[in-house]
Amino acid sequence: MDGKSGPDFFDDPAVFEMYLSRRSDPASLNETLERPILMELIGEMQGLRVLDLGCGDARIGLEFLENGQSDYVGVEGSRKMAGLARETLAGTMAAVHLSKIEDWAFPTQDFDLVISRLALHYLEDLRKVFGNVYESLVPAGRFIFSIEHPVITSSDRSQHGGKRQEWIVENYFDTGVRRRTFMGAEVVIYHRTFEEYFMDLRSAGFQVDSVRESRPQPAMLLDEKADERSKRIPRYLFFSASRPIIETK
Repeated sequence: MDGKSGPDFFDDPAVFEMYLSRRSDPASLNETLERPILMELIGEMQGLRVLDLGCGDARIGLEFLENGQSDYVGVEGSRKMAGLARETLAGTMAAVHLSKIEDWAFPTQDFDLVISRLALHYLEDLRKVFGNVYESLVPAGRFIFSIEHPVITSSDRSQHGGKRQEWIVENYFDTGVRRRTFMGAEVVIYHRTFEEYFMDLRSAGFQVDSVRESRPQPAMLLDEKADERSKRIPRYLFFSASRPIIETK
């Protein structure tokens, strides 16, 4: 298979260095489009036990801990990213596990909140992961995640020839492997429809509480050119779901 899996992709030295450069930019899409909506969906953090799937550099974990979160566990498949996350969280009681998300041994009813930021579109067997997340949450626990919007993952042809200026949605219902040039290298992602994400959450037992798209928020606009591009297309999709409380008689 051409293209690298998510963990192998981020272990590429050139990709890793570019990631570090981009993540340090306050005008990055992660900071201006993805993070504000994610944090709005999360809301009050104090006293929560949190699992972060595909935790990357775990900067959000450090922020959670500084704001009174009781526990943070990160799972990261890239060795370079996991090492960076451990450096970020040095001196705290947080834990970072080097493991692919699909292979991690999820504990039972151990977390109040599971998050994942722009990682799940790298996974082939998402149904299994959704089931594992459900089992790892306490009743009323929440699962909040961001992914590349299906409009983006279905628009392969738009990327050819450099930076996209238009997004052509095609073969939308032909789900599965897509090979994407990103940060100078080729990575394998998995295209799914909006309906598939929703129904797979429901099949795992979740109640879907909120769905959001990455509409730019004026207070966060820092780069006029990038902001104009972001108003043309929904780059990210967000789900907030919960494990229902089942009342027994």
